[in-house]
Amino acid sequence: MKNIFLVAGALLGFVTFSSAQNISDNAIGLRLGDSDGFGAEISYQRAIFDSNRLEVDFGWRDGKNFDGIKLIGLYQWVWNIEGGFNWYAGAGAGFAALKHDRTRYYGPFLTVVEENKDAFLIAAGNVGIEYNFDFPLQLSLDLRPELGFGDDDLDNNDLDFDIGLGVRYKF
Repeated sequence: MKNIFLVAGALLGFVTFSSAQNISDNAIGLRLGDSDGFGAEISYQRAIFDSNRLEVDFGWRDGKNFDGIKLIGLYQWVWNIEGGFNWYAGAGAGFAALKHDRTRYYGPFLTVVEENKDAFLIAAGNVGIEYNFDFPLQLSLDLRPELGFGDDDLDNNDLDFDIGLGVRYKF
C-alpha cells in the first residue's frame, strides 16, 4: 500500500511539473513595430520566475520631421497554450525623447520651421502570443498600448497602439 501511494505521488508530481512553464532564461533580438513612427527596437527578456519575466525594449527612429528614442520596461506573465506556443500579458512604463520639426504658415509668404524638443513618460500594457522553436529562436506578435504624458503641443499626451513582431535568440 505504501508503494502505491509513493508511485501515485511521483506520477502526480511528474504531471504537475511537466506542465509547468518553460520560458527561456534570456532572449535578445529585435521587435519591429510601429507607433507614431517608432520602428525597430532592441529587445531583451529575462526570466524571473517559472512563468514571469522582464522585457526591456530600446527603440529609435529617424523620420522626415522628427528624431526620437524610446525605452520601455515591462513585467510579463506567461502562460502555455500548447507545445511551444505561449501567450503573455504585462504592464510597465518607459521614457521617450523627441526632436520634432514643425512648420508654421503665417500667410502666403511667411513660413517658419520650429524645432521642438520634448521628453515624456509612458505607461504601457502588453498582450501577445509567441512560439518557441526547438532551436534557440523565438517569434512573437504583440499589442502594446502606450499612454504618453508629455507636452500637449507636440501631441505626446495621447494613447497609441504599438503592434510589434519580435524575433529573438534564446540562451
